[in-house]
Amino acid sequence: MKQDVILVLDCGATNVRAIAVDRQGKIVARASTANASDIAAENSAWHQWSLDAILQRFADCCRSLSSALSECVVRGITVTTFGVDGALVDAQGKLLYPVISWKCPRTTAVMETIERFISPRQLQTLSGVGAFSFNTLYKLVWLKENHPRLLEQAHCWLFISSLINHRLTGEFTTDITMAGTSQLLDIHQRDFSPEILQATGLARRLFPRIVEAGAQIGTLQTDAARLLGLPAGVPVISAGHDTQFALFGAGAQQGEPVLSSGTWEILMVRSGQVDTSLLSQYPGSTCELDSQSGLYNPGMQWLASGVLEWVRKLLWTPETPWQTLIDEARAIPAGAEGVRMQCDLLACQNAGWQGVTLNTTRGHFYRAALEGLTAQLQRNLRTLEKIGHFNATELLLVGGGSRNALWNQIKANQLDIPIKVLDDAETTVAGAAMFGWYGVGEFSSPEQARAQVNYQYRYFWPQTEPEIIKGV
Repeated sequence: MKQDVILVLDCGATNVRAIAVDRQGKIVARASTANASDIAAENSAWHQWSLDAILQRFADCCRSLSSALSECVVRGITVTTFGVDGALVDAQGKLLYPVISWKCPRTTAVMETIERFISPRQLQTLSGVGAFSFNTLYKLVWLKENHPRLLEQAHCWLFISSLINHRLTGEFTTDITMAGTSQLLDIHQRDFSPEILQATGLARRLFPRIVEAGAQIGTLQTDAARLLGLPAGVPVISAGHDTQFALFGAGAQQGEPVLSSGTWEILMVRSGQVDTSLLSQYPGSTCELDSQSGLYNPGMQWLASGVLEWVRKLLWTPETPWQTLIDEARAIPAGAEGVRMQCDLLACQNAGWQGVTLNTTRGHFYRAALEGLTAQLQRNLRTLEKIGHFNATELLLVGGGSRNALWNQIKANQLDIPIKVLDDAETTVAGAAMFGWYGVGEFSSPEQARAQVNYQYRYFWPQTEPEIIKGV
């Protein structure tokens, strides 16, 4: 008997992937190929995405899975992507201008002068989204100022997940989780903000019908089915922004903060209420819409492993195994014998180490970096608790930084709460598949789909002894 699967098409900044997931959240088959933006013809410093190239990469992935998928019944398809990017299209869905990449610097000047239209504080209070130069709002203002005719001609604006969904189904839609990254919504109304649109001179008609995660957008059309090597008629279910599905797919409950630890650390929570008026006081803060109606995802981000990579390059070599650094730091007692590090290397004039003596070793420097980054996490968690009206009783940790057991233990000790580590890297795909199963009617809710998954966590408990405790 053939196995039922949801096929998740995930477009990341560095990879495009097609992953088949069963009812229990297990990956049945996967394929991946590199993704890259293109240099814009107008300016060699500008970046854009080729939608045709992305679709061809999805086709290559799906065709490489053809033998595995021949043993499966694809019950539904969901699409996840990075946020903010999109394009103006005509009534046939043809791009009127290329997809401006989030990496492109052309919109920085728009962000810096947005006060011409609306105050940055009011903008974040309404939309929740922080002042990041790649925001959709700044792209649309740039297009309005540089290509005004295109906005007049456009049938609509489609976010990148909806551009892909349109190619699959022929339907013009707006994934709610993508709109939540745009800085265009009134986040509390879960709809585009009349105030922001009026202030910036953007028409509401540009944004097609909003679809909630788990809603059916349409079915796979013949041309797209032929391209992907899949049967026509498969339901296409709304997903959207990868972050929201990573939170859900990691098993995060309401009020349980999640830390994605990598070059940057991103701290988010699924919260029932949020005070967006506080956000603009905190650089790096943002708030997006959760994958489920009625919930918000306030969050903060800061440079983390990027600091540790710099320390390694400075005091060891870029190739030195991380375990070497960890072993040297573990030999140093908590508090690093008075050596402290201010870790904000991007913005703080006082960044660096203090309390250094002739007895200080590089192990002290690395330990102080781990402790300094954890102090930053502690401050940001307290701030997030205030913004999101919750009290953290544990912290769910995902991402590459979670492989550093010493750092995990330092976090548990300094935060004085258990650290719960999920080693499964495919949280976005898992979350999108859960909404896919719900969308095709297999389960009565995304939570019921998630309840089928057997999560394996490792626990790090607060302690005073130097040993590392691993609980399961």
